[in-house]
Amino acid sequence: MLTDIFEGIAYLFEEILFYPFDLLRDLELDSWWAANALNFIFILVGLAAFAFWMKQLKHYNELDDEDRDPTAHSFLG
Repeated sequence: MLTDIFEGIAYLFEEILFYPFDLLRDLELDSWWAANALNFIFILVGLAAFAFWMKQLKHYNELDDEDRDPTAHSFLG
């Protein structure tokens, strides 16, 4: 009974959930670029998020409405 549960979990992961990774592994033998396209997309999304975050920080820094006195926060001094 308990063995069947663990074998069911193993089947779920090995045959169903990791199936896309098996396809990528097979694709890598034909085209490294195609197999890593998803990684490049993640990198582009990360760079876009970083650029947006830096733009927002610059915007709020230019508003100059923040109290930058070192004693403005009790934990600073």
